[in-house]
Amino acid sequence: MASSSGQNGIQLLLAAEQEAQHIVNAARAAKQARLKQAKEEAEKEIAEFRAQMEAEFQRKVAESSGDSGANVKRLEQETDAKIQHLKAEASRISQDVVQMLLRHVTTVKN
Repeated sequence: MASSSGQNGIQLLLAAEQEAQHIVNAARAAKQARLKQAKEEAEKEIAEFRAQMEAEFQRKVAESSGDSGANVKRLEQETDAKIQHLKAEASRISQDVVQMLLRHVTTVKN
């Protein structure tokens, strides 16, 4: 009778082990399914974000290229104004600079 109850105990342990293995396998399968779903959702969000960023980039490129003619014209005007200012300043002080140079070149120091 002892061996019969021992045999029953072993059978119960084996059955419990198999049931535990089925539960673990089901949990692993559910985990894999959740991971796959999360990965698909993340890829979808990434694709949407990438499309949004690309559209914004293209919009900015279009805006900047549309204004490039205006920017070039504005820069040319600013450059011309600065050149005229420098020429006027050079004309204004050129006589003083020439006098100073002559004074320093012709002065003899011991």
